Amino acid sequence: MARPEKIRLGEILVQQNLISADDLNKSLEEQKRTGRKLGRIFVDRGYVTEIQISEAMARQLKIPFIDIKLFNTKTEIINKLPEAQARRFRCAVLEDRGTTYLVGMVDPTDFFAYDEIVRLLRKDIEIAVIQEGSLLQLIDLSYRRTDEISNLALELGQDLGDTAIDFAALGMNGSADEAPVVKLLQTIFEDAVQVRASDIHIEPQEHKLHIRFRIDGVMHLQTVADLKISSALSLRLKLMSGLDISEKRLPQDGRFAVKVKQQAVDVRISSMPTQYGESVVMRLLIQNSSGFSLEKLGMPSEMLERFRKLIHRPSGMVLVTGPTGSGKTTTLYAALSELNSTSNKIITVEDPVEYRLPGINQVQVNEKIDLSFSRVLRSTLRQDPDIILVGEMRDQETAQIGLRAAMTGHLVLSTLHTNDAISTPIRMIDMGAPRFMVAMSVLAVVAQRLVRLVCENCAETYTPEAFEHAWLQHELGTEVDQHRYVHGKGCSICNGTGYQGRVGVYELLEMNNELIDAANHHDPNHFIKLGRQQMAGKTLRKSAVDLVVQKRTTIAEAMRISNQFEE
Repeated sequence: MARPEKIRLGEILVQQNLISADDLNKSLEEQKRTGRKLGRIFVDRGYVTEIQISEAMARQLKIPFIDIKLFNTKTEIINKLPEAQARRFRCAVLEDRGTTYLVGMVDPTDFFAYDEIVRLLRKDIEIAVIQEGSLLQLIDLSYRRTDEISNLALELGQDLGDTAIDFAALGMNGSADEAPVVKLLQTIFEDAVQVRASDIHIEPQEHKLHIRFRIDGVMHLQTVADLKISSALSLRLKLMSGLDISEKRLPQDGRFAVKVKQQAVDVRISSMPTQYGESVVMRLLIQNSSGFSLEKLGMPSEMLERFRKLIHRPSGMVLVTGPTGSGKTTTLYAALSELNSTSNKIITVEDPVEYRLPGINQVQVNEKIDLSFSRVLRSTLRQDPDIILVGEMRDQETAQIGLRAAMTGHLVLSTLHTNDAISTPIRMIDMGAPRFMVAMSVLAVVAQRLVRLVCENCAETYTPEAFEHAWLQHELGTEVDQHRYVHGKGCSICNGTGYQGRVGVYELLEMNNELIDAANHHDPNHFIKLGRQQMAGKTLRKSAVDLVVQKRTTIAEAMRISNQFEE
């Protein structure tokens, strides 16, 4: 295929009536002033979208436009071109056509890039136009660090040999960039951020060291390394988080911050002694510059409206419940973000402080110095707050202080570990909180889970298994069409899992007069019965089934989530 001719993007968009001559002149003036790319200026000014620019170039050059998200890419083909060149030339190898390669380019008229790609691939190429945003996402997910991590782990094992070494000196002295352990950790973090992992698990086994990532709530084995590097990794991580490097017999918790690919990442670390060494788990908290928003949670519009009204009440307690990793903190911070204003004094009491919000006062609990939830909460009430967030209702004293605050003119937001919304008030009573305080203070309970979404890139219709069909038919209470449900067959975008991203499913129990009376009653079954009547058809299980019907998740995923609770 011959090299495409050089074209002027602005003139093409004017010719195709996508922008006006005046729009072009204004954009050219901005380009002279800032030096930014003209296409990016068009998009940022709202004149056109990325996809409109790509389609316009394809029409002008008479070459195809390919939407990468809908193209079945293969990692081994993409890797024909090194990552550095793919990023530099803004391109990706999409298909091996025998005598030629199909290459997607953001700018097909970049002559230098065209010649370099041909030289590197050593084969003729056919060009297609692709979007820059989709390309960057594809590159991040395709150029994994698996081999690099394995090689660095092997190199570190060889460096350590069989003799003892002063790892503390390794961590604190010399050039950190030259230490294999630091290179290995840096690469692990980069790979984890690329694949959107929420946790990194470093687990010593009898003969090997397993490094696993939790992606969209499910564990994935990243690499298997020599067991002897385990202590080097755990010690370096302890140094980074300020933990006691000499203490290997007791669990320790800490945190540190790293910068990975221009992203600020807060890392919560937990070390625990196991049979074969210290197991280390790291929770990655990427500081989200776009902030928190109730609209992004995925609540149904009717429930979101009710939840909004509840958090704008001047007093009372709103509880969010669910297991670890179900998105409770995100929900609470989205609520705080909406309530955050100069007219509200907001104080949070957390262990640990997971996200930082400007304009609010956040307190980190520290049990080592007796800075407990209950102690901080008592002091918090003397700080004249309007809104209080308590990270977790862990004990009777914390629950009673929180309930008392809710009864005396404060809005209290908190979390509790229960299976569903209905059992939450009963759980607080079981913790020792007086019935009348629970009945009068709790405004509502939100229960939630996170459900994996089908990867849009490789989604396809399929015929469910017999047990899936039977389960769905039972949940819907009607005959179902077996040929209208989807799953992901696995691709480079979703790392072969068939899923990409998660969304919340919710149920909301509001404490009306009937439920308040029932909570004061000594028979919990009466309360549960009334609660189920209120939430009929609006439960967590029903929310998961709705996502199946909407073709956003699979029957198997809805079944997995539903098995976590009873109804």
